[in-house]
Amino acid sequence: IVTYGGARDVQAASKLTPANPVLEETDAPYLSPEPVRKVKPNEPAHVAHTAAFVAQLRGVSAESLAEQTTTNAGAFYGERLLLPI
Repeated sequence: IVTYGGARDVQAASKLTPANPVLEETDAPYLSPEPVRKVKPNEPAHVAHTAAFVAQLRGVSAESLAEQTTTNAGAFYGERLLLPI
């Protein structure tokens, strides 16, 4: 819901959270992010909208956030993830 206009507290928390524990995820098949909020069902590909929004909030590039969240996911799951960015 970080992409929703009324989610100011979530947006503020997203800006303040250190980069090292941040992960991006989708709430498929529910709660599609803006700008595809009315698309049902939601799908994992829509997480790109959430990531781009969070990157903008944090003042970093989408590519930088993608690299960081990929590293974080690898650490969380105990393996190195080799995903195209």
